[in-house]
Amino acid sequence: MIVKSGKLWKDSSLYYEDALQKTWLYFCRNLCEANTGEKYDPNRSSVITWLNAYLRRRLQDFREEEYETRSRTASGKTVEEGEVIDPIAALPAPPDIPPILEMTITWAKTDSDGELRRIHIQGHPRVNCQVLILRRLPPETSWEKLAEEYGLSISTLTSFYRRQCLPRLRSFGEMQGYL
Repeated sequence: MIVKSGKLWKDSSLYYEDALQKTWLYFCRNLCEANTGEKYDPNRSSVITWLNAYLRRRLQDFREEEYETRSRTASGKTVEEGEVIDPIAALPAPPDIPPILEMTITWAKTDSDGELRRIHIQGHPRVNCQVLILRRLPPETSWEKLAEEYGLSISTLTSFYRRQCLPRLRSFGEMQGYL
């Protein structure tokens, strides 16, 4: 009956259907008893006036939400001759990213306290943390090639690398602020 009366507020906004849906939900929950808002009071207004007031408030909520979203979103502006100015392009570039790989290679080669050279696979002093870290950094040497080169199993190499080399590499990365 309400819809057929033609007295329900009409709007051409994009979110009208959403606001109307909320209004019908409100109507069902509050006509006889107030579950989510103010119970309908026939002494104050007609049902249609009550619903129209609620519907207009929901439309206003959607408009405000859209305005807030637009104010938080950067979008290009068109100026003379159809040129679009992109506000993101006008933001200053971040400072150059430190060359992480180069710094890590320098750290491993330098090995200032000798720790990386000192820690090695038992009985194989040539296979130490310094060698494995440098060989596994990009462009990395495969475990198969390293196993063949040093005459050790892949599992021995990878286990030593995980237990001894990676914690030191991770510690360096944390000290540098990479991790």
